Amino acid sequence: MTEENYRYRTSQLLLRNQFEGSGAWKIPMIPKAAFDEEEFRDLRLIGFDKTKLEDERHLGRIVHFFLYDYKFERVWKDPDHDIEKLKRYRAALSPDFSMYVEMHPLMQLYNTFRNRWCGAYFASEGMRVIPTVSWGDERSFAFCFEGIPKGSTVAVSTYMVSEHGNRADQKPFFMKGYEELLRRVEPERILCYHEPFPEMRGNIVPIDYELSSWRHMDDDAYVPSKYAKYICGLEPVPPGCELVIKRGYVMRDDGCRMGMGSAYGGKWKPRKEEDKRFLGKPGEIKETRMPNGDLYATKIGEDGRAVRERHYTDHRRPDKHSDPHDHEIHWDNQNGFPKPQRPINYQKDIPEFKYVRRKEMMETVYKKENSEENRFETISDFKWCVDYGGEVEFEWKGTLYTITHPEGMINISEAWKPETEKWCATADEALEYMIDGVRLREIITQVEVKARTI
Repeated sequence: MTEENYRYRTSQLLLRNQFEGSGAWKIPMIPKAAFDEEEFRDLRLIGFDKTKLEDERHLGRIVHFFLYDYKFERVWKDPDHDIEKLKRYRAALSPDFSMYVEMHPLMQLYNTFRNRWCGAYFASEGMRVIPTVSWGDERSFAFCFEGIPKGSTVAVSTYMVSEHGNRADQKPFFMKGYEELLRRVEPERILCYHEPFPEMRGNIVPIDYELSSWRHMDDDAYVPSKYAKYICGLEPVPPGCELVIKRGYVMRDDGCRMGMGSAYGGKWKPRKEEDKRFLGKPGEIKETRMPNGDLYATKIGEDGRAVRERHYTDHRRPDKHSDPHDHEIHWDNQNGFPKPQRPINYQKDIPEFKYVRRKEMMETVYKKENSEENRFETISDFKWCVDYGGEVEFEWKGTLYTITHPEGMINISEAWKPETEKWCATADEALEYMIDGVRLREIITQVEVKARTI
């Protein structure tokens, strides 16, 4: 055996056996850290992806890993890379490697091990560490609470299991594991990232999700890489450019592992009153007057879900939509959401929007007062809407803008002004659209949404 082979076979990064473990699987123990109660008053967290060695503005925060897994995978693969930077902060949560119920049990066990191993490593370097606790279904209870001394301060997140955007309320799943956490660990306090459920017992320290976000860090607005358009294949690499594109699998935010609960966000249910038009009695056609005055007719299929929808509007872009035009509604996605397809336009001979079974149509009117429900609460909410084929009209400083999906791509522009349009492959790219000198990303939660189809 060569010396190189020997060093590899005995490397701690291969064996991962240097920490005392608990349970049948010897999950590494994270030492119980001591805290003063005052340290948790008005507490804010900072995402691992926002930590900087040279930045001293946020050292009073606790580092969290409630992020997409790819953003912190390196703390497992190369734990020394960030350790000096992390030591400067007040404390750190252990990395929240995802624990989805759909995961294979061995993957759940593996991610629990990684969570505790990284936490134990941070602690061995002199850091105060708070274990982040996640779980899957009841089978995971055999290992997911190991590695945490009784009476420890722990951290949980309700964000991925709460109803918001496209995510259904998964409270029953969460509470089953939470009660088991209380029984097995008897935590001194529980940091709760996002709003606690009313049923949660214990000494809970709520962590404001918004105040711990990038919006309250006084950082510069997000700027995508200048090479993004080439990496994503939207444009060819310019001749003579020395950029080398290494092909592989690019994990998009909405498809990456993050947190726990259902990987698909739970089964879809209507979020707004207008969304109820996608469900109904087999064979009926439902007419809906949207908050901006547009009329939609929605045909319900034999399974009680919409199969086709007619919009009696051109969405303020007559060059892209006829009035009326139709959309097929597909449900064949993993999340089970209604996904309108590209518009079917008519130049003449508009076909009758026939009943499957003859029923009296009832028009439901949603007045302008309901328009606040259409507001994009988060950037993720906007991305979900657009990625699922949603057409949007919004107003900013007296100017109306429209987002549609002709040709299977995203088109954003001022209403009735094709010369202002931008074609986009993704919602992220649409968020880079410039309005009055600022990116849409910076104002999307502030605009007045006049209409959105989903």
